[in-house]
Amino acid sequence: MIFRFLGGMMVLGREDRWTRDRGGDAGSIVSPHNRGFIVPPVGLRSQSAPRTWTTSLMAPPRFDVLLEDNHLLVISKPVGLPTMGVSDDRPTALNLAKEYIREQYNKPGNVYLGIVSRLDAPTSGALLIARTSKAAARLTEQFRRGSVTKQYWALVEGRPPAQETLLRDWVRKDERHRKMHLCNETAPGAQEARLTYRRTARVGDASLVEVELLTGRKHQIRVQLAGQGQPIVGDRKYGAKLPFAEGIALHARRLVFEHPVRREPVEVIAPLPRAWEKYGVSEAS
Repeated sequence: MIFRFLGGMMVLGREDRWTRDRGGDAGSIVSPHNRGFIVPPVGLRSQSAPRTWTTSLMAPPRFDVLLEDNHLLVISKPVGLPTMGVSDDRPTALNLAKEYIREQYNKPGNVYLGIVSRLDAPTSGALLIARTSKAAARLTEQFRRGSVTKQYWALVEGRPPAQETLLRDWVRKDERHRKMHLCNETAPGAQEARLTYRRTARVGDASLVEVELLTGRKHQIRVQLAGQGQPIVGDRKYGAKLPFAEGIALHARRLVFEHPVRREPVEVIAPLPRAWEKYGVSEAS
């Protein structure tokens, strides 16, 4: 059984039998004895919007809760919010998620959350967070094995190929300039970087592409597409000339992984930020 989530909130109970919840939103399903699993069955589209949470301490930033149960949390990270690890007092997705858990479940003190993958600050989209150390270990192992589907949408300059294309490069870190460079396989610190991408639409002077990450290097999509002469719109760090309304035009659109406890596949799709509408890109693109 595949559980699919497309931007709304649906509830799965422990029972295998399903009944329609007449008092809920259109398309929602609950079991007779719901225990709080919040992952929906495949093929059902929720008509409700994601739950939006704003910290009580600071109005912006805020995030949408895409999927949540006792073992994991998936949020839609907004543009400009670092995932974790900043040196100053700026908010991060991790500490705001901890505050959300404390407020939502009235849990004082420290809250354990484990980041199993990161998104760059100017990138939006689905961010998977483990709520237990066991879930963190199992999800991290899935990422290590490459069994997690990580799909992104990006607006890029130029005209990439319409057919799916494999990019295989070697990249290295430039700590001084806080960016990545393409390099030779034999260069010190070289890491293999692989992805597939294809053009799905033309958008003015840019193109909408669908990218699937096969490895998980820092700034990987940004540096590899720039290396093809197709930098992401708004990404001046990697040579883009076209501006973007918020951050860069890179969105973590879709995650597919195995639930760390239930061992069933879960699919999460993060709705596009409103900024994309200014470029004629919508959910139906």
